[in-house]
Amino acid sequence: MELASFVGRVLFVSVFILSAWQEFSDFGTDGGRAAKSLRPKYNVFANHVTVHTGFQLPPVDMKHLVAAAIAMKGLGGLLFVFGSSLGAYLLLLHQAISTPILYDFYNYDADRKEFGPLFTKFTQNLALLGALLFFIGMKNSRKHGRQLRKKTTKPKTN
Repeated sequence: MELASFVGRVLFVSVFILSAWQEFSDFGTDGGRAAKSLRPKYNVFANHVTVHTGFQLPPVDMKHLVAAAIAMKGLGGLLFVFGSSLGAYLLLLHQAISTPILYDFYNYDADRKEFGPLFTKFTQNLALLGALLFFIGMKNSRKHGRQLRKKTTKPKTN
């Protein structure tokens, strides 16, 4: 069972590790293609947040966002492979921040050609979020289950 769990974690994390490696290889001095494609999406997201909440997001250097994403995916992925909850939380945080920015289907009408692929990728990332939440929940339930099943020591009678 442990081997199957480990292989499952490796396969799950491969998405994050390969993505982080690709972004790292292309990073360069300006953040690479990831930073260039993230800039307009971030601007649209920031405008969307401002219009709907009145809260203005601070200006951010895309190079720093891409570097943070690479670090979260890389470190989170490596920790997750070995069953760490911290790794799962890092990947969860990355997914929660990046998914609504990168896959902004909500900015398009349903009949536009951009809507379908963005909505599909958005729901796939929600599935990844769900899997991470499931892992965290199972990890916590096993921890608490072990505490409940501790043997009670009976006092010795003389």
